Amino acid sequence: MAFSLHGVHVPHRKNTANSSAVYVDPPKTVTIPMSMHIGAPAKPCVKVGDLVKVGTLIAQAGGTVSVPMHASVSGKVVKIADYLTSAGSTVPAIVIESDGEMIPDESLTPPVVDSKDSLIEAIKNAGVVGLGGAGFPTHVKLNVDPARIEQLVINCAECEPYVTSDTYTMLTRTEDMKTAIEAFKTYMGIKHIVIGIESNKKAAIKSMMQLMKDTCQGCKVDVKVLPAKYPQGGEKVLIYHTTGKVVPTGKLPIDVGCVVLNCTTLAAIGSYLATGMPLVKKCVTVDGGAVKNPQNVIVPVGMSMADVFEACGGLTCEPSKVIYGGPMMGVTVPDTSAPIMKNTNAILALTAKETKLPATTPCIRCGSCTNTCPFGLAPAEIAKAYDRKDAVKLEELSLNTCMECGCCSFVCPANRPLVQTNKLAKAFLREQKAKEGNK
Repeated sequence: MAFSLHGVHVPHRKNTANSSAVYVDPPKTVTIPMSMHIGAPAKPCVKVGDLVKVGTLIAQAGGTVSVPMHASVSGKVVKIADYLTSAGSTVPAIVIESDGEMIPDESLTPPVVDSKDSLIEAIKNAGVVGLGGAGFPTHVKLNVDPARIEQLVINCAECEPYVTSDTYTMLTRTEDMKTAIEAFKTYMGIKHIVIGIESNKKAAIKSMMQLMKDTCQGCKVDVKVLPAKYPQGGEKVLIYHTTGKVVPTGKLPIDVGCVVLNCTTLAAIGSYLATGMPLVKKCVTVDGGAVKNPQNVIVPVGMSMADVFEACGGLTCEPSKVIYGGPMMGVTVPDTSAPIMKNTNAILALTAKETKLPATTPCIRCGSCTNTCPFGLAPAEIAKAYDRKDAVKLEELSLNTCMECGCCSFVCPANRPLVQTNKLAKAFLREQKAKEGNK
């Protein structure tokens, strides 16, 4: 697999980087889907009519790769019903009617942590998942032999346009990050911590350097200031640019001695260790041309996009597209009733001008897609193989190495939907393998 400084210079549009995050008033209701993570959905353990408080357990983890869910507002459970997620799956969701008081559950206390196992259990009980967007249960990622971990890489890149919620973490939640780092050093024996951060975040770089200075006792620490080039925050890309290690196709970061945690994930762990309050609120960047007052807001998990937009002054026009996350790898939602999820770092309401694309024309064989791909893939060739439904060729072209960053589509002068085709090709390949497995 080829690695380099391939990638693209996307417009940063970090309009909210210098704005303080604002707490919003609790909404009338929150909708909490049982699947806000990769893995098995959580299983509701409350019933309609139950009274809950902020942090009350409302769903148990549904398996080894799963996390529990907690009430993000105080009030009453009014509905438990199927919910269609933006990914197209249907899972149960718990609807809580808020009493407007935001009363914390009085039974919550900081967890007792005195070993690696109790630390992992605490992280699971906190309901923490990867908050950079992926949503993988964090306790599963960390539940490895500590002797295998050579570097803990903290992802502070935040390379997507518009998104600045991680910047908020880096500037204001260093104590939470420090608490988590100290726990990893003490109970998992972490010896080397590396922070990867893009060069365009001057204040955050200063903050992270001070954090590492404060936590350097008995541990090697590095703050790697990286070029502001998308997709710097991609896990395998970040590992290469901070440690020089290459994660082979089909392997995990731990196979090269690395564990990667997003900075906000780290802060969520530290907050739970200090307070006992699980992950029930998120800092979310609200931006896009249709938003009246773009800003970072702190909202309860499960609050609808519509309510969040309203808290930011509402929309100035009918958006052409509403997205979870950034414009490069974000997911479009069908309507603004969609709730804020644990791994939601931004919601964008984009105008027709912001989303209008030129017409697609035939490939001119310029090679721009391959030249910008972080892994040196050939998206144009993948598209041809997919059109022929040639599963063998798709394998040869290392299709599954694609991280779906969208660099290929961004630079294509013919405006071809290359990353979208890659996603369809992956689905086709999965179908083919499933058919072969059933023979």
